[in-house]
Amino acid sequence: MDGLITIEALAAMLGADDLLVLDATYTSTIPGAARQDPRAEFEAGHVPGALLLDLDTLVDAENPLPSMLPTRQVFEARMAQLGVTADTRIVLYDNSPHHTACRAWWVLRMFGVRAAILDGNIVHWRAEGRAVQTGPQLAATTAFTAGEPMAQLRTLDDMRTTSEQIVDARSAARFSGEEADPRPECAPGHMPGARNIPYGRFFESDGHWKSPEGIRAVFDTAGLDLAQPLVATCGSGITASVIVFAAHLLGHEIALYDGSWTEWGAQPDTAKVVGA
Repeated sequence: MDGLITIEALAAMLGADDLLVLDATYTSTIPGAARQDPRAEFEAGHVPGALLLDLDTLVDAENPLPSMLPTRQVFEARMAQLGVTADTRIVLYDNSPHHTACRAWWVLRMFGVRAAILDGNIVHWRAEGRAVQTGPQLAATTAFTAGEPMAQLRTLDDMRTTSEQIVDARSAARFSGEEADPRPECAPGHMPGARNIPYGRFFESDGHWKSPEGIRAVFDTAGLDLAQPLVATCGSGITASVIVFAAHLLGHEIALYDGSWTEWGAQPDTAKVVGA
């Protein structure tokens, strides 16, 4: 399981001993975004049998940058708490306008864990009249050892010298610098040579993912060649994961700059470009 899964397919799988459904809603560190209470939302209603991933805990708490990749030790401890084993089939979903299941998918892959993403969040699940479960859920703890990365990470030092194509998931106004960055320490604009694909362009008006042809058209329109190395960035590494997952659906593995503009835009010696 390593792509999109439909609501119908997931509903048919519920109850399987090796299935683990995880709610990957995140409390938003994006300035200006409405903050959420993922635990309260989860307990108010979730896919039957699902557990709360608690994506807020899968970060490097000692890093001053927001939502950075957790350490291997932190990741392994969380997976063990959730009862994950080498044979577990994982399906992720969220209740977030930022499609944070994509971030969870990327984090899991960085530690060798495959997962599918539900095409349609809990809102779509409810809209179809599917059953929901309320209250907290507990898992039987297991022993868990992370594997080798299946995803690609880029650091600030990598980005200073990269020759890769760069694609930015932020809004057109923030990318161009027309809109000031919501983080006062960050300059406006974007990285030199970057192209802009606001992450929402990969979705239909009803919130479902576009077809593979539609996704490819988004990359083509932005002037990006998926056959060549590509790295995704955004404000804090969250919505860039949407672009990484979109490329994955087309059979291409691209990198993610985890520090993103929060890091690059605050450096006094990094080049910043304004304009479309």
